[in-house]
Amino acid sequence: MDRIVIKDLKLYGYHGVNPEEKENGQPFVLDITAELDLSVPCETDNVEDTVSYAKIIKTVASVFNREKYDLIEKAARVTADAVLDAFPKVDAVEITLKKPEAPVKAAFAYVAVSIRRDRHG
Repeated sequence: MDRIVIKDLKLYGYHGVNPEEKENGQPFVLDITAELDLSVPCETDNVEDTVSYAKIIKTVASVFNREKYDLIEKAARVTADAVLDAFPKVDAVEITLKKPEAPVKAAFAYVAVSIRRDRHG
């Protein structure tokens, strides 16, 4: 399956179980992989035959902070579902949601969850 990949999309969000996370927010980083058939746009070279990565970014940014979630698992799932809802040409999507400033007393690059949603299963 062909893919459109968006790496390290930086968004500011208000997700977390601690009250200060919902009040002050923190940076998040998303990797988005949309699976779809790109054979037609490869032939036509027409943006109307594909899914615009700019529109995927706009959709993700819009839905990501529509609500405040305790768990990044929920934020990732809602985001993945929104991509499938907005883009019928996308057969599956994987969202990796990274939380680089999670309030944990340890040294780490980020904590993350990956959610994959498939339109047909």
